[in-house]
Amino acid sequence: MRLDSAALEAALPHADLRPLLMVLFHYTGDEKWLNPPYSPRRNPSLIADEDAGLPPEIQAEIRATALAVLSQNKPPLITSPDEALLNRMMTHSLAETVPPEYAPMMHEQMGFTALGSQIEKPQKQPAQPIIIVGAGVAGIALGKLLNDLGLPYVILEKNDDVGGTWWENIYPGAGVDTPNHAYSFSFGKSHRWSRYFSPQQEIQDYISGKADEFEVRPHIRFGVEVKQVDWQTDERHWLLRLATKDGEETLVAPILVSAVGQISVAKLPEIEGLESFGGPLFHSSRWPKGLDLKGKKVAIIGTGASSMQIAPSIADEVAELTIFQRSPQWARAIPRYHETLSDGAQYLLENIPLYAAWFRFTMFWRYADGLLPFLKKDPDWPHPERAMNRINDRHREEMVTHIETKLAGRPDLIAKSMPAYPPYGKRILLDNHWYDTLLKDNVTLYDEGVVRFSETQVMGDKGHHCTPDIVIMATGFEVTKMASRLNISSPAGNLSDVWNGDDPQAYLGISVPDFPNFFMMAGPTTGLGHGGSGIFIAECHAHYIASCIVTMLNGDISQMAASQAAQEAYMAKYNEGHADMIWMHEGVNTYYRNSKGRVYSVMPWRLVDYWNMTRAPQLTDYETVG
Repeated sequence: MRLDSAALEAALPHADLRPLLMVLFHYTGDEKWLNPPYSPRRNPSLIADEDAGLPPEIQAEIRATALAVLSQNKPPLITSPDEALLNRMMTHSLAETVPPEYAPMMHEQMGFTALGSQIEKPQKQPAQPIIIVGAGVAGIALGKLLNDLGLPYVILEKNDDVGGTWWENIYPGAGVDTPNHAYSFSFGKSHRWSRYFSPQQEIQDYISGKADEFEVRPHIRFGVEVKQVDWQTDERHWLLRLATKDGEETLVAPILVSAVGQISVAKLPEIEGLESFGGPLFHSSRWPKGLDLKGKKVAIIGTGASSMQIAPSIADEVAELTIFQRSPQWARAIPRYHETLSDGAQYLLENIPLYAAWFRFTMFWRYADGLLPFLKKDPDWPHPERAMNRINDRHREEMVTHIETKLAGRPDLIAKSMPAYPPYGKRILLDNHWYDTLLKDNVTLYDEGVVRFSETQVMGDKGHHCTPDIVIMATGFEVTKMASRLNISSPAGNLSDVWNGDDPQAYLGISVPDFPNFFMMAGPTTGLGHGGSGIFIAECHAHYIASCIVTMLNGDISQMAASQAAQEAYMAKYNEGHADMIWMHEGVNTYYRNSKGRVYSVMPWRLVDYWNMTRAPQLTDYETVG
């Protein structure tokens, strides 16, 4: 691709100078770009200022040099830096020390090493196609790697298209809370995101496009729901009972992968009279297409992530909006949340080699592991009831100030909106005009749970009530079910029973003892509570599971499942890691913990730690049969 000098010159004022500096180094090999005075200023904001804190004359020099160098339309001198050089470049561009153990991971995440390129090629084929359940980002990531390896597979998807949660959740305001350039695959063609935080339809279009680009779609059977799965001991394969549009069907799988998400089963709490309400009542993930809210009285039950997106999106349309809140949530201010990317910024991302990779890296890093150390308990901190440590308390003060500023003059709303637990104890939310919405004349916030429905009313546990036309249940998901909702059984029993209902455990969150040839993506212990991207975890799982499959094929292994000892060791390490983490704080009541008080969902370690855990299987951690 030849760059047009005029278009490039017009676009360069829109450049983020951090990735642009790295591009200059790639093209020239001149180390002056990695030294003062070309040193960016550290900025941990999710969307940092594009000028990188550099003086105007340095900014001008960088842009002028970039125009001169790139207009020559010559290839870069450095196309794939070694890990030591990459680490130096990352440290310089961020103006903070990047530990060297991140270099291999980021070499892959930035596309210098292709995902899956280190997996041995299979020497034989499975007897029948590998079966993957779920065509969301996880299923697509694994399908892409299996395509690369030349292995046969079928993806079973209960919906009519790919996307999983992004296909299902079409409620007003639905969108990503991770910057899109980080919430994206590390491989494939660069995507033109319209915003830093894109809405649901744009994310769905992205996933759909990737299913085509990676040639995964031809392997997908839509409208197929898995009803039951049983291990056939003698045959050494899984027998799946399916519900299709044409009736019932059975299918054999030598290897089975669950790629169902953690937030795919809607949770409706048991509330008296729920079924008696006379108007439309639905879960937020089952939003009726074409629903007309204009002039209606609407009640939202819950104030989690979905509610915080829905309420600001519909408040000006409805006649009345009543919100029932069991407990308040911490929400971060994101000043540039709705900002679109300029045409100039898009030109650079689409046309300058390596710029998009470095741009994605800066976004990825700001939302990665930096927060994790500040979510651990400091035993010497004098205010453990409100924060875990000094930095966590500073974050709390920032959010308190934000709430008090946004709700100035309304002490009643401030009192209702101020959480009592440390920030990040629950999933942190983004202030998408939430507090502005609470100030609207037609919006009422009740800080109480709902205890009863009648045909016309919703009643709270403090005695407040409303008479809505429509009720939206923003009440979360059955997160503990995960793969157990496939109704899967082995000689060890049904997975739901093995997990005691809400106590899911698995080695690496991927393999369960006595469930041979069964692997999970988005399994227990692999959620993200401190930052990062779910697509990153999907890539970790895809790489590991593809490696397991090739190991089985090349080693003539007919059965493979994690050993009980390996799972126990892994879970002991996992539980120990959570002992001093914020999610175990006595003041926190979060879905990350189960009825036994154990954190089962989110990981206590860094992304890079889990990336290293999932490079390749260690057969000593598995029970295998030849």
